[in-house]
Amino acid sequence: MTRFVISAAQVLHSALLIHLSGGRIETHFHVFGSLAFLSFYRDWRVLVPATVVVAVDHAIRGLLWPESAFGVAVTSHWRWLEHAGWVVFEDVILIWSCLRGAREIALLATRQAELETINQRVEAEVTRQTERLESVTQELVGTARRAGMAEIATGVLHNVGNVLNSVNVAATVAVRKIRESEVASVAKVSDMLQSHKDDLGKFLGADERGKHLLVFLQELAVCLGKEQTGLLDELQTVTTGLEHIKGIVGAQQQHAKSGSLREKIAPAELVEQAISMDLGSAADQQFQVIRDFKFSSPAVLEKHKVLQILINLLSNARKAISESNRSDGKITISIALIERPDGNRVHFVVRDNGIGIGSENLAKIFSHGFTTKVTGHGFGLHSAANAAREMGGNLLAHSDGIGHGATFTLDLPLAGMTSAEQIVQARSQGVACQPK
Repeated sequence: MTRFVISAAQVLHSALLIHLSGGRIETHFHVFGSLAFLSFYRDWRVLVPATVVVAVDHAIRGLLWPESAFGVAVTSHWRWLEHAGWVVFEDVILIWSCLRGAREIALLATRQAELETINQRVEAEVTRQTERLESVTQELVGTARRAGMAEIATGVLHNVGNVLNSVNVAATVAVRKIRESEVASVAKVSDMLQSHKDDLGKFLGADERGKHLLVFLQELAVCLGKEQTGLLDELQTVTTGLEHIKGIVGAQQQHAKSGSLREKIAPAELVEQAISMDLGSAADQQFQVIRDFKFSSPAVLEKHKVLQILINLLSNARKAISESNRSDGKITISIALIERPDGNRVHFVVRDNGIGIGSENLAKIFSHGFTTKVTGHGFGLHSAANAAREMGGNLLAHSDGIGHGATFTLDLPLAGMTSAEQIVQARSQGVACQPK
């Protein structure tokens, strides 16, 4: 309703201006301008009352006072229809423009509504996909954590399995030696002496068995001494293996606490322990173990990690020679000091003349789960490479191909011991050590 009042008032102002100008024809254009401004409402209905007011105004003033409307004293009674016709003509154009504008606005509004609906759907879908992504991410993190734990556990079990193999071999040898022991001969000698306790002197002096008894006892003592030494060696292997298993578990626990335990130890001693634990039964194998130690000074190393890597490398070398069916198998173990501007390093090199590694597999042998052995699991070298990286070193492999053997190099940095490590070293040696 307000629009209709405003439209009528607008054209009445135009009528007043026409009257004040004495009906000049130029002022009639104010009516057209007013109608054009009213069309900005984009509502054709506001043009109707304005047009009616203009027509009535021109009709009344044209009949009663033509000079006020048309600027002349006498005019035709129908002249107001001419002016009304031009106004109607403009109304037709303006009404068409209003209707078209309204349709465009309605179309824009519809499109805007559709866009808002689509945006809401997109936002809802983005929210849903974001929640799904967060859920999947959490699942992936959990899966990765479980996979990491499984990989660590697999590595630990593989290393423990290697040590248990040597412990089992040593225990089997010890059991066999005990079963074949000459201790039973001592019981026979005891029974023989017991049966001649009343004429012991005559038995030892006149009886042929008695005459050889002392010699037999001497030989028996020597034999039992050798048996004892062999059993002690095998039991020492068992003890060393169990200590290493304890060290593997302890090192893993220490690693879980984001720390490391290093000791000052001779690299050659570590190699000898690894040889004893994995190649202890080398006499039963068709290969030769060659030592080439060019660096023998004590070094600060993570003992059990280095030991588990060496055991893995020796075990693989032994199996490679076995697979090659060579009668002249040979494993060469070298230790060397490498001087570099950024710090000295120690190299442990294990070289064999076994079956070798194909070039297509050389870049994949450290991958988790990769193996060329029918009964292998692909955990050993992967675990060894990880342990080398944890110590700030590298584990490298080289082979000229199948049938040409393989060479593995463990490259480790040499570093000094911290005060805490010095205390651990002193305590392990039974020395009282107080921090300064």
